[in-house]
Amino acid sequence: MNKEKNIIPENFLWGGAVASNQLEGGYLADGKGLSAVDILPAGDNRQIYLENPPSLELQDEFFYPSHNAIDFYNHYKEDIAMFAEMGFKCFRLSIAWVRIFPNGNDKEPNEAGLQFYDAIFDECKKHNIEPLVTLQHFDTPLELCKQYGGWRSREVIGFFENYCKVVFERYKDKVKYWLTFNEINMVLHAPFIGAGITVKDGENPLQVQYLAAHHQLVASALATKACHEIIPDAKIGCMLASGTTYPYTANPDDFFHALTRDRQAYFFTDVQSRGYYPTYTKRFFEENNIDIGITEEDKAILQTHVVDFVSFSYYSSKCTTTDEEVWKHNSDTNFMRSVRNPYLQYTDWDWSIDPVGLRITMNQIYDRYQKPLFVVENGLGAIDELDENNCVDDQYRIDYFREHLKQMKEAIRDGVELLGYTSWGPIDLVSAGSGQMSKRYGFIYVDRDNDGNGTYARYKKKSFDWYKEVIATNGAEL
Repeated sequence: MNKEKNIIPENFLWGGAVASNQLEGGYLADGKGLSAVDILPAGDNRQIYLENPPSLELQDEFFYPSHNAIDFYNHYKEDIAMFAEMGFKCFRLSIAWVRIFPNGNDKEPNEAGLQFYDAIFDECKKHNIEPLVTLQHFDTPLELCKQYGGWRSREVIGFFENYCKVVFERYKDKVKYWLTFNEINMVLHAPFIGAGITVKDGENPLQVQYLAAHHQLVASALATKACHEIIPDAKIGCMLASGTTYPYTANPDDFFHALTRDRQAYFFTDVQSRGYYPTYTKRFFEENNIDIGITEEDKAILQTHVVDFVSFSYYSSKCTTTDEEVWKHNSDTNFMRSVRNPYLQYTDWDWSIDPVGLRITMNQIYDRYQKPLFVVENGLGAIDELDENNCVDDQYRIDYFREHLKQMKEAIRDGVELLGYTSWGPIDLVSAGSGQMSKRYGFIYVDRDNDGNGTYARYKKKSFDWYKEVIATNGAEL
């Protein structure tokens, strides 16, 4: 037992993770502006809006789940108290840029928005919960998308830097852990939600995506610089949508294809953690006619202001092949396209369940950077049903977490330095990919359905008490 307790450091940051646009609601409340997420509809049209929306205007015929979400805007005290009851040491959340600067580039910040996050951080402090704050989580201000084309414009770097400086100054005594961009590599998979960009007919999509990525990487470095200057005792990290890629067969071509897929993601953290573009990008940019417009000043900024730690989301591993016939008949529906792995089970939404993949991913990232890691998203989206006692018997979620945490502990035994673990969606919220409430992740059930109906009442699931015990024993009891 003592050996088990000593595996995870005593100061380990256990908790849960959310995004402002997936739980706050408070649509346009107290001066809030519109972000890219606010025009993502529910239903069959959502996918095209995630990638390249046909319009940047709200449409009367659509339902927009982010507008009310689970109304955390009015329930945050209740919710944070429930997190505290579970024993959270850490609560990962994001600041909505458009609550602070409604258009993204306003001359003065919105005081009501600043006060809202003051209240949240004060509530966290009351319960001895450390905030971990993401500066941009899929919510580029809509006006910047309209006026500048989102992150394709270099001017957006300055607007973001100004926003960061304002929140660093405001919360420097309340927040000591920060992240720059959530899942920064999603610009390659969902360009609009990842960077607020739309691709016009005749444009080279990769050129637009990597140009936007470069601007975000420079902005991330400038945010890191500002954080270190304004809050010297703070730590700031990057955040990657991760998951190791397996070759489908032992064919060397499949192995190299898997390497290429992993590099596509690690490209971002290579720059943020090492301070320069990896050598393998030169050939890729040349062969795909990509010019990111990098300047000597950009290079100096990237080199000088690297992150303190690397955080990442892990839900599943991926599998790939060069055999097109396999792709035709054996691919899953995950957002990051993958061949189905015959050795794994799959969720209701066709995501593979691979706990060992977490250990592999942690070792790969740590071997690559030798910087502290932070698992900031991991969880199971499933269909949960309330019973007659307003409880959910989600043993399947407990099983998922138990096996992943076992592998997380194995990675720590392997020598990986890990700061903490925040499960994704400790409370049910709107799914970023599907826009559904029925894809539930939480330890806490919220009475809200896919069409926006419900009372917003909160109920504890079976997993609530299980996670409470995990935290109370510092991971010794799983």
